[in-house]
Amino acid sequence: MWLIRFFDEKVDQLFAQGKIHGTTHLAVGQEATAAGSGAVLKRTDWITATHRGHGQTIAKGTDVNAMMAELFGRTTGTNKGKGGSMHIADLDTGNLGANGIVGGGYPIAVGAALTSKMKKQNNVALAYGGDGSTNEGSFHESLNMASIWDLPVVFFIENNHYGMSGAVEKMTRVEKLSDRAISYGIKGVTIDGNDLIEVINTTYEAVERARKGEGPTLIEAITYRWKGHSKSDAKKYRTKEEEDKWRKEKDPILNAKKRFVEAGVFTEEKAESIRLQAKQKIEEAVNFAEKSPVASIDTLFENVYSR
Repeated sequence: MWLIRFFDEKVDQLFAQGKIHGTTHLAVGQEATAAGSGAVLKRTDWITATHRGHGQTIAKGTDVNAMMAELFGRTTGTNKGKGGSMHIADLDTGNLGANGIVGGGYPIAVGAALTSKMKKQNNVALAYGGDGSTNEGSFHESLNMASIWDLPVVFFIENNHYGMSGAVEKMTRVEKLSDRAISYGIKGVTIDGNDLIEVINTTYEAVERARKGEGPTLIEAITYRWKGHSKSDAKKYRTKEEEDKWRKEKDPILNAKKRFVEAGVFTEEKAESIRLQAKQKIEEAVNFAEKSPVASIDTLFENVYSR
């Protein structure tokens, strides 16, 4: 979780300094959803990440050096610098790609799950999405197909309360997004997405159900993004009091640390060592990216089309 937070905070700084171009969507404050769900997946399992997918990608095992280089547009990046923040893919770790299209990852995950079932691979696909994506046709079509074919797929919704600049209650009439699972005859559950242990346990159960051939699950994890929707968001649609409350009371990292220290999992000193190691790793990733070569114009059309 520290690695995910430091990565996004560093990316925020680099954009402000003009060292990274384009746009980016940060998930600071949402670290438990990615870390907890990614922790129960095998390397051979698949994910489809969202446009806010740095944490999801890191949790699945992608090297942060290659990720940072990708954002810098360098040849050592995950996609040789041609994908950027919203299109990181890493087939070696089972990441079928972040997606700049809202809800674009759902049908891809369903396709991967269908492949697993037809080839008897025993792999599970986990599709990440935001609350806003549950109003997309791709979401409903994917849930329907996954349900009628009992596909090994988990739909993981990170409900951070805002679809871009609109509150979720203004966009959707249902009280719980997980209730939408009912209409497709699959299991739906809403959890505290900032509680690392709850995320781990719930995702583990859903993944094991899928692996046993018992069909898909829709998980709604309630969380909160500390930053704006994107780097240009002034956040005028919410109050500072609301932001402060989530930062002080619902920080997933500090709450997990307190829980682990009190349980004797590790000491305060070990916890601090973990934090410092993660911070150092991100600094090393920036150094790696800055020293990596920029692609030449001769490679413009390489790795763009499949033949």
